[in-house]
Amino acid sequence: MSSTVLVINSGSSSIKYQLIEPDEGTVVASGLVERIGEGSGHLRHTYRGKDTTLAEPVPDHGAGLRRVLELFAEVGPDLASAGIVAVGHRVVQGGARYSGPVLVDEKVLADIEELIPLGPLHNPANLRGIEVARELLPDVPHVAVFDTAFFSELPDSAATYALDREVATRYRVRRYGAHGTSHQYVSRTAAEVVGRPLAELRQIVLHLGNGASASAVVGGRAVDTSMGMTPLEGLVMGTRTGDIDPAVIFHLHRNAGMGVDEIDDLFNRRSGLKGLAGHNDVREIHRLVAEGDAAARLALDVYSHRLRKYIGAYAAVMGGLDVLTFTAGIGENDDIVRSEALAGLEFLGIELDPERNAGRVKEPKVVSTDSSAVTVLVVPTREEQEIAQQTLSLL
Repeated sequence: MSSTVLVINSGSSSIKYQLIEPDEGTVVASGLVERIGEGSGHLRHTYRGKDTTLAEPVPDHGAGLRRVLELFAEVGPDLASAGIVAVGHRVVQGGARYSGPVLVDEKVLADIEELIPLGPLHNPANLRGIEVARELLPDVPHVAVFDTAFFSELPDSAATYALDREVATRYRVRRYGAHGTSHQYVSRTAAEVVGRPLAELRQIVLHLGNGASASAVVGGRAVDTSMGMTPLEGLVMGTRTGDIDPAVIFHLHRNAGMGVDEIDDLFNRRSGLKGLAGHNDVREIHRLVAEGDAAARLALDVYSHRLRKYIGAYAAVMGGLDVLTFTAGIGENDDIVRSEALAGLEFLGIELDPERNAGRVKEPKVVSTDSSAVTVLVVPTREEQEIAQQTLSLL
């Protein structure tokens, strides 16, 4: 077996992992630990096409990662002989200071902890995952790969909010973005698919999952992105509002008596598609639309309208558009969303081919017509592979 990288993505109550051969992009083994800290946890380990599943308590991330290492020893592959050269960790918030992967040391750990106020939902779990992994795998280097790194060098005009400068500087209020590893991987892969140099392309990447974000990428460099200081800004998402007048917060506080935490919960967990239609699963929304449900139809219209709005805006920011790519769960699997998002954009040179666009997409694919001035692609994202490649490139 060639050199491998163990990629770990620690969430608030979960651990996702993949053992990857970065040079070939091969996933040797993968798994998921869910419901950490709850009464009954769930573990799944996949190796050589076989799933091993367990249901047992997982009290904390330390116990979860120990169980993962036991599964590697029991089911395979044995990490001692798997050629593992490093562990790559996904970290959501790297602030403005990290523009690429970094070798984890005490300074990096302190920085990730200091940035918790900017990533309160993710950085604590990311940090704990790194700490535990370093204890359990002390003989290999550990590398942090930041979601925000791809957007750390946005032009000031895109990164800066029109807020009092002293306040913004003191509290580090600016656009940081998210999903950066996905946008970086997809934009680079899109250039390979169309057979043109990355340096000459103006691209829009639409990462559409339960969380959703758009990016404008010129010559391989991000020049704008829809998520802001937090992942709440931008596109309509599964449970998040996306763009909303900030005065709604004052209105709800003054007139509905809602506190900050309640509004935070409303905007992040009870809005978006779920708030509009009662479901954050787009498949369920499609079913309701087919049954004539007006709320579901409106939810899909609002979702598509926001997408078209960002596509037009980013084409203007870049002075044109060469490639537009859909990715992530909805972007890869939902041909209706792809079609409705691009409806009426023929004036931008976008012509979708209905037959090419039909169905789910598992490999990079062109879904526009041969005569379309803008090439429209679907590219399955491989965030773990990007993390593994960045980890190996750093070493």
